Amino acid sequence: MIAIPAIDLREGACVQLVGGSYDAEKVRVNDPLDALRQWRSFGFSTFHVVDLDAALGKGSNADAIFRLTSYEKGLTFTVGGGVRDSDRVEAVLEGGASAVVVGTRAIEDTAWLAEVAGRYPGRVVVAADVKGREVVTRGWTSGSARDIRDVLAALEPLPLGGLLVTAVHKEGQLSGVDLPLMQEVARTSRHRLYASGGVTTLEDLRALAAAGAYGAVIGMALYTGRLDARDVAREFAG
Repeated sequence: MIAIPAIDLREGACVQLVGGSYDAEKVRVNDPLDALRQWRSFGFSTFHVVDLDAALGKGSNADAIFRLTSYEKGLTFTVGGGVRDSDRVEAVLEGGASAVVVGTRAIEDTAWLAEVAGRYPGRVVVAADVKGREVVTRGWTSGSARDIRDVLAALEPLPLGGLLVTAVHKEGQLSGVDLPLMQEVARTSRHRLYASGGVTTLEDLRALAAAGAYGAVIGMALYTGRLDARDVAREFAG
């Protein structure tokens, strides 16, 4: 399993939010490249970038994303946030992302997802953001009334690059991961699992690895120093 630092973008800066609340911003790095350089210095080479403004339809951080993805050859970026049409999927991939993360439209429009996944096999990652067991959309603000198991079943036949499963109820709270949820996803789906939400300790990472996760996205614990980046990179840098 690989550990993947999160670079969440808001108003051109790199931020960390508590519980997915845009009113609860705990960390802000004004230049996202500073965050990238910091994580690179420890040996991380895979990054997860999210345009929070685009996810809520409140703007775009496309320029910042391009600066990140073009910073150094050989790095791997998954990029998402507000990707809701085919043109945006194409733009993200052509802009340097290894994979594009689609959430709201993918959950709400399976036919569209099947079309873009077929066009870019192995390069479309579906974000299944979960509160409790319900998959939520639109920047975590809307419920779908769909259980995670139902969503997994719908996604199973598609040629995806993976599933990014975020336990929203754990996000940014440094309270540990929702291990039963991640174990269920890994057991139920054939797709790569990128686990997110609540990673706080090396034990959390080891538990996710044992559960079968391909990668673990880490945000708050790295940015606040709760997790020692050197220790994480030594064991899990991809």
